[in-house]
Amino acid sequence: MHDHRRRVPGTDRVLKEPQVALAAVRLGQQRVKQAIRSAQQQARDGGIEPEHVVETVLAELPKSATSLRYVLNATGVLLHTNLGRAPLSQAAVRALVTAAGTTDVELDLNSGHRGSRGAGAMAALLEAVPPAQAAHVVNNGAAALALAATALAQGREIVVARGEMVEIGDGFRLPDLLVSTGARLHEVGTTNRVHLEDYRAALGPDTGFILKVHPSNFVISGFTSSVPAAELSELGAPLVVDIGSGLLGPHPVLTEEPDATTALDHGADLVTASGDKLLGGPQAGLLLGSEELVHRLRRHPLARALRVDKLTLAALEATVRGPVTPTEHSLRQGQAELLRRAERITGVLAGAGIAATSRATSAAVGGGGAPGVELPSAAVVLPQRFAARLRGGDPPVLARVERGHCVLDLYALAADDESDLIQAILAVED
Repeated sequence: MHDHRRRVPGTDRVLKEPQVALAAVRLGQQRVKQAIRSAQQQARDGGIEPEHVVETVLAELPKSATSLRYVLNATGVLLHTNLGRAPLSQAAVRALVTAAGTTDVELDLNSGHRGSRGAGAMAALLEAVPPAQAAHVVNNGAAALALAATALAQGREIVVARGEMVEIGDGFRLPDLLVSTGARLHEVGTTNRVHLEDYRAALGPDTGFILKVHPSNFVISGFTSSVPAAELSELGAPLVVDIGSGLLGPHPVLTEEPDATTALDHGADLVTASGDKLLGGPQAGLLLGSEELVHRLRRHPLARALRVDKLTLAALEATVRGPVTPTEHSLRQGQAELLRRAERITGVLAGAGIAATSRATSAAVGGGGAPGVELPSAAVVLPQRFAARLRGGDPPVLARVERGHCVLDLYALAADDESDLIQAILAVED
């Protein structure tokens, strides 16, 4: 009897197949050899025909060396935390490619000596925020606050309004973060109201700084009062303002959202913010303010542990200095154009026999920014069954489910991604 196992191709032979060889370059030879051994064993066990080993190997190999997958954001949440918040601009992506090699991140090419790390990114931030005398960057917004608390208030008090003791997501609470640095919290006011005299009465020899936190993921309305930075700056203690979502200057669409330039103009000594929210850049924590305070933060031992890498610095500089980011482009778009896009997509789907409608809807900033602000948008509406199917597609599409329908909101979806969205829908309906 003929033994089919003798027909199973050897590893070297499979590796020489053109598509397998390309996969080895993309994924690494070890990963490809694992897939080959698996397919060979399936053939020996009779699960597949020996002639199908190469086909099986190619089917089992991933497209990329990373497990992360590109996802089409049709949720209507512009800065979706579970999707990595702000998508980078093409300028920032190209900067990442440049930074992936050996670079002059900490080298002065003119002198040949050690240079200032991330000088280009710091200069870009200072150009974008004229009131700032100095800038420093750490790995996220929480790290920026932690560094400020450690360097300026360890063993001392941070004076903060009770209504600004926020939870910043995934169970992380601002009070816990600040106390972990060795600072003590001196809470003032009540949940809904705080006055200048409350702050004044709390100040003393142990005061490290006054902290004003923008409640970026909730809104308190009704019988409320807070104290603006301009008044707090006159109390004599250092004033740290956490603006949260990362606008460097005032925004015409998000008029109530705080920004770094205004906060510093109004007397803040230090502003902390995130880089991957409304700024539209990579994950980073921005610290902007007085030369003296930023220098103290930069030279603190903890700053080394929170240091960002060359990839972040490159993407951040390209974001600040480069063209309009995808986030900003979304904020500038009008609902009329979004409705035209939705109608164009539903027309294509209708031609393929898929029941789809278009309608006006509302999107949100998300990611801890502009709470309660509704952004006029438009959506393609499909039967609910499409939601789960699209999540499992290639590329995956994340929609939202409303009243028994799958709603594909176009606010955060670039026009260039429309064809991918249409193909994804057609693929899961087949």
